[in-house]
Amino acid sequence: MSSWLRVIVGALAATTVAVTTACAPASLPVEVGPAPTSTASQAPLQVTGTTGAPPTLEYEKPFAVVQPGSRTVWPGTGDVLERDDPVLLNLYAQDGRDGTELQNTFRTAPAAFTMTERSLGSHLFESLEGERVGARLTVMEEQDGVPVLLVVDVLPTRASGVAGEAPGKNLPQVSLDDLGAPTVRVPRGVEPPSELVVHPLIRGSGQQVRAGQILTVEFTAVRWSDGGVVDTTWTEDTPPQSAEIGIGRLVEGWDQGLLEQTVGSQIMLVVPPQDGHANTKSQLAGETVVYVIDILDAHKLDPREAGVEEEPEKKEG
Repeated sequence: MSSWLRVIVGALAATTVAVTTACAPASLPVEVGPAPTSTASQAPLQVTGTTGAPPTLEYEKPFAVVQPGSRTVWPGTGDVLERDDPVLLNLYAQDGRDGTELQNTFRTAPAAFTMTERSLGSHLFESLEGERVGARLTVMEEQDGVPVLLVVDVLPTRASGVAGEAPGKNLPQVSLDDLGAPTVRVPRGVEPPSELVVHPLIRGSGQQVRAGQILTVEFTAVRWSDGGVVDTTWTEDTPPQSAEIGIGRLVEGWDQGLLEQTVGSQIMLVVPPQDGHANTKSQLAGETVVYVIDILDAHKLDPREAGVEEEPEKKEG
């Protein structure tokens, strides 16, 4: 059981959206359906909308892809995408013949890839080369006779922003490697705090996290008692993780400590047992756990995508 979830195993699949590393086909990472009967005609493509929300596509249907390619809707201001680095994307695709939605990660959670042709497919890889985090671009391609119109938002894969105040000597200290993965050092001979500690290490400039949103994060969890790592997403082939926040499906320390924080932030939470896994069968039931969390994305979940009508149990059985 993950150290940040507070749900029974049976409810996990229904209530938690886990981002997995995507295996893309040879071209674009979308699936197409049977062809409607129509004749193709050329039409311009207009893309409107704001970051963090599904775009609106305006074009004359059916759309004909005369020349496959891509264009930048707006440039990013973050790090340049580098080969073999992790890539986190929001994807929205339509069938240009009739506007049928083919893919929409804005309704669920962002998709994790690696910046390679094998992971992304050759056309999307080429489109993303040279782009920066924060960019939105469109990719147009005919796939098995279907005009696919894909909008891609490039999300951060690590926290970035203004450094916060350094933790005091009685709190854990955090250092980062070149990719942003944290190392957490718990102070020796110091009793853990009895109340939840929320300490921003980096203050991002994105939107505030709200209850009911799908939160996508990288994180590391460490026991206060011995400094051992009990959970982390910062390992090879482990993608960021996503789940709803603020509705009792995560440990209370996350629900309390991450609401109203901003996307792009890195937050250290020191979670005592009563705000973690107390009164459960978890091996962490009596532990104070230190979390270092990079907030990568937060957006509202479309309830039609959740597939859940009743509230699941919140405690481990």
